[in-house]
Amino acid sequence: MIVAAPSPASVALLLGLSFFLGLAFEDFFARSQTRRPGGVRTFPMLAIAGGVLYLFDPTHVVPFTGGLLVLGAWLIVYYRAHVSERDEQGEPNVGLVVPLLNIHAYLLGAVTLALPPWIAVAVTVTAVLLLTGRDKLHALARRIDVQEIITAGEFLILTGIVLPLLPSAPVTTLTSITPRQAWLALVVVCSFSYASYLAQRYWAAAAGGLWMAALGGLYSSTATTVVLARQAAADASVNRRAQAGITLATGIMYLRILAIIAVFNFPLARALALPLGALSAAALAICALQYWGRKPANSDAPVSQMQISASGNPLELGAAAIFALLFVATSLASTWTTKEFGVTGIYSLAAIVGVSDIDPFVLNLAQGGLSELSNSALTAAILIAASSNNILKACYAASFAGGRATAASAAALAFLAAAGIATAIAIARLAG
Repeated sequence: MIVAAPSPASVALLLGLSFFLGLAFEDFFARSQTRRPGGVRTFPMLAIAGGVLYLFDPTHVVPFTGGLLVLGAWLIVYYRAHVSERDEQGEPNVGLVVPLLNIHAYLLGAVTLALPPWIAVAVTVTAVLLLTGRDKLHALARRIDVQEIITAGEFLILTGIVLPLLPSAPVTTLTSITPRQAWLALVVVCSFSYASYLAQRYWAAAAGGLWMAALGGLYSSTATTVVLARQAAADASVNRRAQAGITLATGIMYLRILAIIAVFNFPLARALALPLGALSAAALAICALQYWGRKPANSDAPVSQMQISASGNPLELGAAAIFALLFVATSLASTWTTKEFGVTGIYSLAAIVGVSDIDPFVLNLAQGGLSELSNSALTAAILIAASSNNILKACYAASFAGGRATAASAAALAFLAAAGIATAIAIARLAG
């Protein structure tokens, strides 16, 4: 059997990645006085040996497997002696990092020559990041609550096991939405909210400035509006940031809606890109004027950290069940309204659902719940729902802060609602 010679680029990549791995290894263990196998010379030689032995028999990989067994036997001898030693803190050296990195270097030879280059790059960079980020990762593990890990595990089970088992066909003639589509919508929305939840809770930089408001827009712009309005009512020194934060959260909400729709219905997202993008840009411009326009004397006062996620972890099963029920109810209501009242009915329903959670309504439209309507009609309905939600938030901003504190934000939200409704009317008229 004639084995094709590896390309010079593959050999160069092998040497570069193994040297990079060895360099990170030596730099990480430079603080320790204990000598460990591996480094900028050992890892390239292991990688070359693994690559050459793989080329001898790439079909059955017998020489490569023999080399791996020899390396493993030597590492076992090393590890048994190494465990009896003590580290700088007097603890036993029971970590497997050193043997695993040596095996990684050996396997890198075959991986680089046999698989696409991005795989070799990805696994090596990941190994280096895990090695050098040890302290930060351990600190993060100590900060995370056990209940959150359990909740995330439950979510992974429901996503990886339950989702594929759900029927992919409608179970009732009342709606065309399938159980799998309903659950997939839940997964996508909860993923956006969970990313925001984790950033708010574990990213220290998010506690200051407008970061929390931006993350709140990913989680819930309505909850963000209520929290900031209450802060503005309790402390006049944070008015400027509260007003800008309320407007910013709504600007992020438009982008969040667009991203979620793009996951399920790219043509609809493309139709919504211009109006939602324009409304988001307008909100961000207003936010900038509110934040940097007029700066009061006490504007540098510290802002207390707010908790947008007052309802808790968005992956908890209670919140998931509520969203699923809302999604199904919205789908049924949309189908019935369209059948009874046509496109006018769906516009009216869009205005009504805006006073609650608009995600189920938007996702129902994105997943083809009303396939008989054109993208123009769907675009208008989504803009109406978002505008109705802005009117609700304007009322919240005015009432929870007593009117004056967040009057500018309430006016901005009313302006964005009017602009969204005007755009929806124009699109609906063009659609006929």
